[in-house]
Amino acid sequence: MTGWAFRVAVLGLILWTSPLSAHDPDAIELEVPEISVSDDRPVAASSQQFIPDEEYVMQPQGRPAQVLRLVPGLVAVEHSGGAGKADQYFLRGFDADHGTDVAFFADGMPINFRSHAHGQGYADLNFIIPETIEGLDAYKGAYHVEFGDFNTAGAVNFRTREVVREGLVQAAGGQFDTQRYLLMFSPTKDKVRTLFAAEGYYTNGPFQNDNRYVRANLLGKATVNPTSRSELSLTATFQQSRWNASGEIPLRAVQDGSLDRFGAVDPSEGGHTLRSTARLNYHYDTPAGGRFFANAYGQYYKFDLFTNFTFLLNDPVNGDGIQQSDRRVMYGGALGYRQALQIMQMESAVTVGMQSRVDEIHARLGTQTMRNPLGTTIDSDIFEASYSPFMKLEVQPSSWMRLTGGIRSEVFTFDVRNRCAGCLEQPAGRTSSGLVLPKANMILGPWFLTEVFLNYGEGFHSNDARSAVIAGSAPLARANTYEVGIRSRPWGAEGLEVTATLWAIDLQSELLFVGDAGTTEIRGATRRRGVEVAARGQIVGPLYFNGSVTWSDAEFNNGDAIPLAPELTGYGALILRWPEGLTSQLQATYMGVRPLTEDRSIKSPSWLDLDLSERYHIPIKLARGRLEAFLFVQNLLNTKWEQAVFAFESRLRSEAAGVTDIHFVPGNPRMVMGGLAWYF
Repeated sequence: MTGWAFRVAVLGLILWTSPLSAHDPDAIELEVPEISVSDDRPVAASSQQFIPDEEYVMQPQGRPAQVLRLVPGLVAVEHSGGAGKADQYFLRGFDADHGTDVAFFADGMPINFRSHAHGQGYADLNFIIPETIEGLDAYKGAYHVEFGDFNTAGAVNFRTREVVREGLVQAAGGQFDTQRYLLMFSPTKDKVRTLFAAEGYYTNGPFQNDNRYVRANLLGKATVNPTSRSELSLTATFQQSRWNASGEIPLRAVQDGSLDRFGAVDPSEGGHTLRSTARLNYHYDTPAGGRFFANAYGQYYKFDLFTNFTFLLNDPVNGDGIQQSDRRVMYGGALGYRQALQIMQMESAVTVGMQSRVDEIHARLGTQTMRNPLGTTIDSDIFEASYSPFMKLEVQPSSWMRLTGGIRSEVFTFDVRNRCAGCLEQPAGRTSSGLVLPKANMILGPWFLTEVFLNYGEGFHSNDARSAVIAGSAPLARANTYEVGIRSRPWGAEGLEVTATLWAIDLQSELLFVGDAGTTEIRGATRRRGVEVAARGQIVGPLYFNGSVTWSDAEFNNGDAIPLAPELTGYGALILRWPEGLTSQLQATYMGVRPLTEDRSIKSPSWLDLDLSERYHIPIKLARGRLEAFLFVQNLLNTKWEQAVFAFESRLRSEAAGVTDIHFVPGNPRMVMGGLAWYF
């Protein structure tokens, strides 16, 4: 239960039972002075966190995923030598690929795509304009009934702000022909609150073959209060992007000098995408302390990706280039009601709701050379729908104990049709599957500014529909998640907040559809264990700190390593607010050694990336508004590091047979980017 929702419910209950309840509440108008109240939001787990916008304003804004490093234990890296795709996400011993085990939302609207042409749970965040976000709600584990598909390692919800106090025009530029332009303003801020934003971004990147990555984003949002007790908001976004990519290059070619670190074996890789979304959020607060809420959303999406991972391994003449295409319409929503009440003289609240989602997909995989189609491997029409009723109960038996939990049910239907007459062996058919997922959380304290958390929850991720319709398959992979943690302020209420969490995740056997090959792999059950320690807040005076360290152990139940699973990750940032309007931030991101194969014979190297950010309020009097200059230096020490790293077999033109080798996307070298912002 969030703090503001609890306070609204309690305030509504007080007003309803007061003498004013003898009148129509909508007929009474009270003139009260504006007040500001701030307090920590009650959380259900030590790892749950709300990250306000002031904490990520210092992040470089070329990639929206940059802000995710503020979530303890969550690391996002570029995946293919070009920034147009979804990032690769790592969290709690999961290489979640493009999002298979981390659920992302924007104002409650799902971002992950089911049965995507490139990978299950594909979550491209590039349609988000970071400055339009007022904060991130970050959750670990599967302890919250509000979240379903892909919520195994965790979930992140991007909250869009209603208005901006000041309009913003911003221009930035830097190395590698990088440019970014931003316009954001709120024409109205009272009865109708509006927000409009536009972003343009371009970069060639450090690669020998220019990325030519261009991205355009638009956002419009309007919020109104139809009555004194209700609120309605409508948000629409549009994104279009195009890019070239250098792909994942073989280490052996870099080591023998035949390929530059920023070169490409197949320079024709790249892609283009389009995404438009619309979402509606409504709630009504009843006089009796209840809240009715209704949300709806729709998305239209186009995606084409050209890649070549194995080069000449399978086709020595034309090469192994593939094209993955995805066209879809996605729509759904939620209805629910929450009521604050007393149960056996205990402050309580009950929430019941229903979520539904439909994906209508045309997914295709084919061969190509230099982006020219050669043949079709898979061509499918997919209809996938889910229906998810849930119930949540919150009870406070005493001042030092809170209980929250509930149950969520999932019902999925899959319908796959093969459109390729020459692909008769491809999956097709219909099936359905369901789960019942219990959740339970206990919060003890606070004692001496310290709370203790005990959590259990069952979550899942769905498997690709083309795997789900195979006889004997497991369409839904259940995860059991556990957590014990503390949250404390040992140096007082205004000092650093420290959290420590022990966690575990057991994931049942699953089927994995490999979009790059059009094949299905049977994967066994897995177990993950770990510990996470984080701290954030003011150290002394103008000096602030935010950092975390996460260690995890991830294995199949037979003892084999889970390839790409992170073992040790870390993040740290020092922020210093100097006098005279200058703010500095030094931040470091660390990724430890990871096994790349089940037998641990091949491992990826560790890396450390250090970034510097500066923002300065220019003391120049303007007829309207104010100016701010900013500077980002990424990879301050200009270290050589690797982002996405894999081990697989490939063949170069000079080779007679395939070679198993490390393939990687190089991390960016030192990059300097600066700009000017006018707030009006």
